[in-house]
Amino acid sequence: MISFTEAALHVLKESVDPTDFVRVSVQGGGCSGMLYNLEIELDCRDDDTVLELEEVKICIDPQSLFFLSETTVDYETTLTASGFKFMNDKADRTCGCGKSFS
Repeated sequence: MISFTEAALHVLKESVDPTDFVRVSVQGGGCSGMLYNLEIELDCRDDDTVLELEEVKICIDPQSLFFLSETTVDYETTLTASGFKFMNDKADRTCGCGKSFS
């Protein structure tokens, strides 16, 4: 199952209204073939898996859940950038920016 670090959950709690859902998905694209995506939605779909982690409601469609099943989502801050980082044990390769995989 997908997991989130304390840092990622902290940023999501600070950024998302408690009534909203965070959709985590995988889409075709990026330099490695598949692209991670996070977006805020008002509701989830009937076939979504819904997780509630520290007051953050996360929804994932069935196809994305397959690709994300061994993924940890973290939030990193460095001197040059900050953002969510996906560490996916199922990925054969990832791009240099870490936003896409195959």
